[in-house]
Amino acid sequence: MTEPHLLPIVDISGLGSDAIDDRLAVARELDRACADFGFLYITGGQLEGALFDRLIARARTYFALDHKTKMASYIGLSENHSGYVPVGEEQFAEGTADLKEAYDINHDYRRIDGRRRLLGPNIWPDMPGFREDVQAYYQHVTGIGRQLFRGFALALGLDEHHFDGLARNPPSQLRMIHYPFDAGAQDRPGIGSHTDYECFTLLFATAPGLQIVDKQGNWQDVPLVEGAMIMNIGDMMEILSNGRYVATRHRVKKVPEERYSFALFHSLDYDHVVAPVVKGQPPRYAPLRCGEHLYNQTAQTFAYLKRRIASGELVLHEAAPLDSFGQRVSAATA
Repeated sequence: MTEPHLLPIVDISGLGSDAIDDRLAVARELDRACADFGFLYITGGQLEGALFDRLIARARTYFALDHKTKMASYIGLSENHSGYVPVGEEQFAEGTADLKEAYDINHDYRRIDGRRRLLGPNIWPDMPGFREDVQAYYQHVTGIGRQLFRGFALALGLDEHHFDGLARNPPSQLRMIHYPFDAGAQDRPGIGSHTDYECFTLLFATAPGLQIVDKQGNWQDVPLVEGAMIMNIGDMMEILSNGRYVATRHRVKKVPEERYSFALFHSLDYDHVVAPVVKGQPPRYAPLRCGEHLYNQTAQTFAYLKRRIASGELVLHEAAPLDSFGQRVSAATA
């Protein structure tokens, strides 16, 4: 089992400093952690515990509603892939449905030039305070993400503000996930093995269960660290770094207790073409369009989108296989 100290803990407080040396110091720590592990814990004065507590309370209240009430906000009814995700909706491997339910939220875009599949108005449940608490958390964590993008720019030898203009209207999604208690869940995956599609993810969870693939291809547990968020590299940052940072394959397995997790996936703009940005190296990755990659990967896992593909209503163009990125899993632990 992986002990907490075996994954790096990076205090990102210095990213908010006016002194460039402080910001560079954090960037160097981020660089080492992401190059060596792809998964880490972040701490710092930026994290507001009261917002986390409010979101947990809101999630407990929402997911305790009856199925019919929750399905009134079903994600398949949305314009921009937002809303309630029932148990069994997602499937990362044929014949294996994920044992979780979720509520997916994007930035609540009201007006976007040109139609984009993941940009638009959210579906919101008829629950007083839900929208306000969720949006407060979303805005808080996206603010942390903007600081981290600047840290990554420094780490990769770019201008500190390189990513500022590339994430003006990103399809960055917050997932509120509930893993119900299931006494028989020990031998079944809560969420299938996968990499995240975006640049990086910031995760807060109420109970253990997360596992990652190490560089030897073995599954390792990721314990919780009090006062810390979990951060991991996604597909887009693997490309941007030209493979210096590798998207880390992960899953939720052996969930012996009720568990809530809140993951915010930080992306660049839908139409931005992501390609390696490291200078002096030949590119190891073909460029891809951020929004298309995100939507194509999503469409390969959600039942309502799979049905549209099967009917011919939805056609995917140049969709990468779900296992295109990240560390390989050894045969012994797959």
